Amino acid sequence: MKVSLTLLAAQIAGMLLLFALALFLPAGTVAWFAGWAYLLLFFGFVVAITLWLSRHDPGLLQERVTGVAHPGHKGWDRALLALTAVLFFAWMVLMPLDAVRFGWSRMPAMLQGVGAILLLCSFCVFFLTFRENPYLSPAVRIQKERGQTVVSTGPYRYVRHPMYSGFIIWTVGTSLLLGSWWGLLAGLVLIGMVARRAVLEERTLRQELPGYDAYAARVKYRLVPHVW
Repeated sequence: MKVSLTLLAAQIAGMLLLFALALFLPAGTVAWFAGWAYLLLFFGFVVAITLWLSRHDPGLLQERVTGVAHPGHKGWDRALLALTAVLFFAWMVLMPLDAVRFGWSRMPAMLQGVGAILLLCSFCVFFLTFRENPYLSPAVRIQKERGQTVVSTGPYRYVRHPMYSGFIIWTVGTSLLLGSWWGLLAGLVLIGMVARRAVLEERTLRQELPGYDAYAARVKYRLVPHVW
């Protein structure tokens, strides 16, 4: 089934609106440069990677859109994703409350610039991961209908879950760019959720994906090279 770019554009627009409301309503103002900079950078990447996938890997784009609704999606992962989504938007709301409305955090502009750089670095990690792994589903499931195999090239030579590694960088970069120390602290909860998901996901991969055990024996680290 071919993905409708018109439908995707509507979904991205809806997500943009949701993010904007989560940032600017708690901030109590639209005169927040960091908030606009974040939306521009993040959704600029979302549009760019969507267009790239539509041209170079429409099968993966289809999986990204429909994977969580597939009947093969593990039940425990559905519950974990729902909880993570609630925590994620609570985190998004916390940062404008902290950095703008109540002014609890006072972050130097230089560190906010570092956050923007980290955000761009996370996009590079995400892109490299998308480029190497045509089975990069948002759902934990084995894609037998697509002939899923183990991917061990690109960033997968260094960590077993580079998408999650990129998420760590993205979380830190977002918190810094938006100027929220409390966001940086609360982001550790999201990182912990992702780390937990990586462990549970690997149980499925070891049990159901041929060759994953051998791959895991070669690549020792899950998220951070030489750390974990």
